[in-house]
Amino acid sequence: MRRGIAASALVASLALAATACGGSDSGSGKADGPVTITWWDTSNATNEAPTYQALIKQFEAANKNIKVKYVNVPFDQAQNKFDTAAGATGAPDVLRSEVGWTPAFAKKGYFLPLDGTEALADQAKFQPSLIKQAQYQGKTYGVPLVTDTLALVYNKALFKQAGITEAPKTWDELKADAAKIDTKDKVYGYWGSTQAYYAQTFLYGEGTDTVDASAKKITVDSAAAKKAYGTWLSTFSGQGLHKADTTADAYAHIQDAFVNGKVAAIIQGPWEITNFYKGSAFKDKSNLGIATVPAGSTGKAGAPTGGHNLSVYAGSDKAHQAAALKFVKFMTSAASQETIALKNSTLPTREDAYTDQVKADPGIAGFQAVLPAAQPRPALPEYSSLWGPLDTELPKIAGGKESLDKGLGNAQVAIAKLVPDFSK
Repeated sequence: MRRGIAASALVASLALAATACGGSDSGSGKADGPVTITWWDTSNATNEAPTYQALIKQFEAANKNIKVKYVNVPFDQAQNKFDTAAGATGAPDVLRSEVGWTPAFAKKGYFLPLDGTEALADQAKFQPSLIKQAQYQGKTYGVPLVTDTLALVYNKALFKQAGITEAPKTWDELKADAAKIDTKDKVYGYWGSTQAYYAQTFLYGEGTDTVDASAKKITVDSAAAKKAYGTWLSTFSGQGLHKADTTADAYAHIQDAFVNGKVAAIIQGPWEITNFYKGSAFKDKSNLGIATVPAGSTGKAGAPTGGHNLSVYAGSDKAHQAAALKFVKFMTSAASQETIALKNSTLPTREDAYTDQVKADPGIAGFQAVLPAAQPRPALPEYSSLWGPLDTELPKIAGGKESLDKGLGNAQVAIAKLVPDFSK
């Protein structure tokens, strides 16, 4: 999961139209001369993209007959852009696909199965759960590039000044800590998000989910889900708790407050580690605390397993696919993943990339420690799309514009349209 990056729709459209070639310039499939493949990267254009661009230069230097046309596509636009390009005029040869998109695009036939190809030659070295998330109906359609999950990130100094010696383990403890921090430090103790992805942690804390994929049942307005969202709603009201921000810039507001010491704790992912370190509150990297998200009433704690795969477009010709497979293998190698981790502070997907130098980064080490509590997404191509209706309803609920029952009821109706074969 990654925050979208604002961009001009017109500029983005023109740029993507010019680069979404997907091998369309080489219908013969011959590889007599240099092959140019297009890669749509969805990483942060400022903090992460330069690392990927530098790796492309290394790849091109070692593979003289392959050129890589790099395009950074805003994350919040990429899924729809690729869906349109693959279904109409041709798509890029390689896509940095969010883990939830991978089975959805595989179901549509847009991705090339990678089993037995050069790209998956090192499959045994990747975390098995991440390979599983890249599969659809028994075939693998992506190679894990980076992984992530959500954690409670906190300002150790503010916690210490309030007399708090360890991170809260439950939401009740977090609310109590927030009040102490407000009293002692005169800053907010916690600022929560109204985005569905972040609220997912509350569902896990009650042992439930948006849907029960195995039973093919919609559970977003079940008793357990209502209890989970009730707890989520309670984190926006009380001493030391920031009220819900339902504006379009809420993500940026929360992030800015945290990195500058105006709020002591938030829920966030490792993709923001480099930005944490740029803030005034974390010039000393050791001040960044990272803990498993607080548990719900069941005693369970967890957050979604996120991350990105590199997938190859099935519509490219054989020459472009061969070049793309070689490129994917290079980008997901242990050496490349180590470089990406050291430069971007993101989490590798293969154990041999967790070198001593990588693990010396306190942000990476902290998030690596909470990964065991992360929950893989169910094998449901539509799963990531189910957060869409909740992203519409949750801000209304948090902003007091509609009741919890009404909002979850509306979400259930919308979700039923996405998974019509599921019962309510």
